[in-house]
Amino acid sequence: MGMSSGDASGGAMADINVTPLVDVMLVLLIIFMVTTPLMNHKTQVELPRADLETKEKPGPGPSPITVSVTANGDLFWNDQPISKDLLESQLSSAAQLQPQPKLNLRGDRTTKLSVINEVTRIAQSQGMLDIGYVAIAEKH
Repeated sequence: MGMSSGDASGGAMADINVTPLVDVMLVLLIIFMVTTPLMNHKTQVELPRADLETKEKPGPGPSPITVSVTANGDLFWNDQPISKDLLESQLSSAAQLQPQPKLNLRGDRTTKLSVINEVTRIAQSQGMLDIGYVAIAEKH
């Protein structure tokens, strides 16, 4: 790799070497092409399995709110990351709606029950009345 301090007249070289710039831009392009499809997936939560009876579909009303809790304790409000403080304020706002939306609590199979219990306590303290726990039905 040769370097030049100038041209024959002894002055500084005024041309920009664009090869490193093109290399960096190609690497960034490849990174963005690889990571963009990964951002389209919803939050992966491995739900516990349960043997449940089939119930009728609910009537018209507000769409239910889904709060997901991952194994490491991260919280998601309708698949959007949320902090515990913001969760409290969102639940408080949702509890004041008439009719009140249902709250579906989705916990990963390996999530500790103390974390699920804490989220349930927060929801109840904010005035949520209809709290459900989401599970996958066992196939017979």
